[in-house]
Amino acid sequence: MSRTRTALLAALVLVAGASGTAVAAAPSADTGIAAIPCSVDYKVQNQWDTGFTAAVTITNNGAAKSSWAAKWSYAGNQQITSGWNAKISQSGTAVTAANETYNGSLGTGSSVSFGFNASYSGTNALPTTFTLDGVTCNVDDGSGGGGGGGTDPGTRVDNPYAGAKVYVNPEWSAKAAAETGGSRVSSQPTGVWLDRIAAIAGVNGGMGLRAHLDAALAQKGTGEEVVQLVVYDLPGRDCAALASNGELGPTEIGRYESEFIDPIAAILADSKYAALRIVTTIEIDSLPNLVTNTGSKATATPQCDTMLANGNYVKGVGYALNKLGAIPNVYNYIDAGHHGWLGWDDNFAPSANLFYQAANAEGATVNDVAGFITNTANYSALKENNFTINDSVNGVSVRQSKWVDWNRYVDEQSYAQAFRSELVSVGFNSGIGMLIDTSRNGWGGSARPTGPGATTSVDTYVDGGRYDRRIQVGNWCNQSGAGLGERPQAAPATGIDAYVWMKPPGESDGSSTAIANDEGKGFDRMCDPTYTGNARNGNNLSGALANAPLSGHWFSAQFQQLMANAYPPL
Repeated sequence: MSRTRTALLAALVLVAGASGTAVAAAPSADTGIAAIPCSVDYKVQNQWDTGFTAAVTITNNGAAKSSWAAKWSYAGNQQITSGWNAKISQSGTAVTAANETYNGSLGTGSSVSFGFNASYSGTNALPTTFTLDGVTCNVDDGSGGGGGGGTDPGTRVDNPYAGAKVYVNPEWSAKAAAETGGSRVSSQPTGVWLDRIAAIAGVNGGMGLRAHLDAALAQKGTGEEVVQLVVYDLPGRDCAALASNGELGPTEIGRYESEFIDPIAAILADSKYAALRIVTTIEIDSLPNLVTNTGSKATATPQCDTMLANGNYVKGVGYALNKLGAIPNVYNYIDAGHHGWLGWDDNFAPSANLFYQAANAEGATVNDVAGFITNTANYSALKENNFTINDSVNGVSVRQSKWVDWNRYVDEQSYAQAFRSELVSVGFNSGIGMLIDTSRNGWGGSARPTGPGATTSVDTYVDGGRYDRRIQVGNWCNQSGAGLGERPQAAPATGIDAYVWMKPPGESDGSSTAIANDEGKGFDRMCDPTYTGNARNGNNLSGALANAPLSGHWFSAQFQQLMANAYPPL
């Protein structure tokens, strides 16, 4: 079943005083193609006294187009001041948004998204009529009929985050709000981690999967609602780290399927939850290990060699994609590491090919994959603005600096966009989107550089200008100096479905010292601030914070640091 569908995008209220309207197109019985020519989702993402930010998603239900232009008019004095992913012009109250050179192609059933900032005074009334190339798109009062409004639950949309609220986990929200200053972010949506079999029913009196889904329905109202789940319990999980080792041994693929994936699938398939858009992050930190930490590589581990040989990572991911992908309102996003892991030439293409293999294992197909997620629970900067991979200093390429170390990418967004193209080239659907976890990659505060580094050498240039202040890009545990990153938002850049906080800020990556536990979590020296490293971080200090609890447990000191160093600032 294709991820790109022709029915689209219902109305929702995004900010106080602003509501968007759009329509869910009904497919014709014989063709499955929507009877209306186009659908529009116009939403106000952020609004203040004198301005607002809006996002627009257009779905073309007619013949394929090589170029397009959307038009609407305002009833008030709104004036667009800047935009992205479209050439936007305004004459009086009339607005035209035309394609850029890179997004003119708009196939039947395909969608395109763009956004803008605008000023206004008085009332920010929403446009009521939109056209696409002169044809009026169906936009009504948003009542839609049936199920309290929203997209037909039997269809998938191109980007599940477009036109949707995202579930706020009340358990995380309460912890955040209890922190001094935490109320500034406690209403942000974060991922729900299913990291062991017991998490499905709920651990130590906490909420289980059904409880979260019920809470999401309560939050949903009449609009669309995304629920973000992290599916994370592969046999021999995360073979190159100990803090995140799981409960299942390397050979326990049968238990993974019958005791973990099957029960999750049964709950998600309950018709009670059909109106939710359920986003699953599939098995972080596992498939990439098969590329980088096996065989004769200096970073290889016996555990990763075992998982490569027995095939249970590939089998497990394929099984999860197949079972969860069969549910119409589930959107699977496979973990794709981060630029400081897979950005090198030796890792980039081999990873894409391995992911394609997994996506076709155990009955799965590429149609079970909505996209990929990068930087999950990591710290890589979203954008490094003070240097690029093409810069050189005194004739020496930035790629030769100690920090970049011949990598092709210097930040997450450029990596995610390039990796998306690579994935499509190896056989994934052209409509796949990328998620980037921005929960802890802000790197703000007083240490944030305000411009490029000195050109004394390529190292002073890069080190003096980089936002990412880690000692080494391979450091991953409770990093000192990190801050909250971009707030969750839909369609922020070309090929990116959303910035997300999949890792709940304030939850530890692993304990600083060995702590006895019944959660299957080991002690990894990379979480010890005194550890001087290994081949995977160039034998550098770990950069970890002291006094950290077990992974997934609340770490107040880290949460306070993340708020203090947030960028954009809180």
